[in-house]
Amino acid sequence: MTTPAQHLWVVKLLGYDYDIEYKQGRENVPADALSRIPSQELFALTTSTISTTLMEEVRSSYANDPVIQSILKDLQSSATSHPHYTWVHDHLNRKGKVVVGNNRALRSQIISMFHNSAVGGHSGMTVTSKTLSNLFYWKGQQKHVRQHVRECIVCQRNKHENVASPGLLQPLPIPIAPFIDISMDFVEGLPKSEGKDVIMVVVDRFSKYAHCVAISHPYTATIIARAFMDNIYKLHGTPATITSDRDPVFISRFWNELFSNQGVNLHHSTAYHPQTDGQTEVVNKCIEHYLRCMTGERPNQWAKWLPLAEWWYNTNYHSATKMTPYEVLYGFPPPLHIPYFSKDSAVASVDDYLTTKEAVIQQVKAQLQIAQNRMTTMANKKRSDRSFEIHDYVYLKLQPYRQQTTSFRASQKLAAKYYGPYQVIAKVGAVAYKLELPSTSMIHPVFHVSQLKKHVGNRVVQQSLPMVNQEPALQPRAILDRRMTRQNNQAVSQVLIHWDGRPPADATWEFNEVLKLRFPQFNLEDKVGF
Repeated sequence: MTTPAQHLWVVKLLGYDYDIEYKQGRENVPADALSRIPSQELFALTTSTISTTLMEEVRSSYANDPVIQSILKDLQSSATSHPHYTWVHDHLNRKGKVVVGNNRALRSQIISMFHNSAVGGHSGMTVTSKTLSNLFYWKGQQKHVRQHVRECIVCQRNKHENVASPGLLQPLPIPIAPFIDISMDFVEGLPKSEGKDVIMVVVDRFSKYAHCVAISHPYTATIIARAFMDNIYKLHGTPATITSDRDPVFISRFWNELFSNQGVNLHHSTAYHPQTDGQTEVVNKCIEHYLRCMTGERPNQWAKWLPLAEWWYNTNYHSATKMTPYEVLYGFPPPLHIPYFSKDSAVASVDDYLTTKEAVIQQVKAQLQIAQNRMTTMANKKRSDRSFEIHDYVYLKLQPYRQQTTSFRASQKLAAKYYGPYQVIAKVGAVAYKLELPSTSMIHPVFHVSQLKKHVGNRVVQQSLPMVNQEPALQPRAILDRRMTRQNNQAVSQVLIHWDGRPPADATWEFNEVLKLRFPQFNLEDKVGF
């Protein structure tokens, strides 16, 4: 203790019993604040400012704008000649806002600052225009902002469309008779019941008659073809068309070869548009509802109830045909389980029978047309017409749960809503278009108009599609057989290839030379599998 003050404090403390303890500054806030020397730094308020470079460009824009030059000339003569305009800090103001000259590039740059930047956040036209108009002014500013926001590529790829569902309803043609045109689908995810866990549903588009076949998963095209022959073909013969989704079974080589050789036209839904086969989806829901009600407490017994579910559906009144599917197919109402009372009956002639059946068919066709017109009218109330021209550029909407980016993102919440733009190369029907996708794409190139959005603007930035959860590129697994055939009057060798990930039933005959070019690492010698 060396200072007089310290000696004075010692004298005062001698009469007390005390212990001196160190206390950290953060725990001794009042004393710590008093003991610290206050900072002499000045804290300035943060204000929004306009960069000097930008203001220089704004002043330069006045030179090429005759309207502004006229205003400046008038202001030099009389400061009150234009009440709303003032000359402040070497730039022209209108009601306190900086006037920008007739320089479209500069105006676009200013809009980009308020729309594309992190602060702008790619806001909509109203918000961007409101924020911009607080600082800048030029004639036609709102129209310019609207065009800039509409043509913003980032906004077009990532924002939803607030419009009615694009694409007016295009009903499939009404069939001419029962089981000429059918549709197929699967009900999956069922619990095991008698070794089955999938239902194959086949619906006649004319009579609405449905067949339900229980099968096991996994299933192949061969198994489904056999189930079709055993349960559908034996009753109704070969259909003219089969409508289905793009299930791997329905697009397999075996399935297409089997039915094309019998003259059956296979119609597949467009990518990401299951509404193409909407009728079968409705039947699926009906069958699921029935089984859920009847087997809710014992779901593993649904297979026993499936025949009853089929009978229940086929004998129920259908609003489209104004009768039951059973009556449409067989020409008379389904038998009712009521006591039989004998009475006199008259046997109708063959002519009467055929006339009655033909009348039923014509009545069904008329009712189907009425129902279809009613459905089209109701559906189009919530839809908007949309069409594109060949060579137009459009954005493609992919479903988040069906896509993966090259980085395999764990969450699709912030994935882009649209990809592209891609060029339209063909129109398929009334509401579907074929796009020129990248060569590496494994997606079917035909899409319903509801999955497309027109590209706005002249700038086209190509973008690759994400990886899609579909089958990878086929690789040869083994050679099952060999044969000699003729091509262009020359003997050539072919091998029967078992493709990796495909059942042996999908094996195809391929030319040796083609395989050598496509798969140079695959050894074609001594690889016959038995």
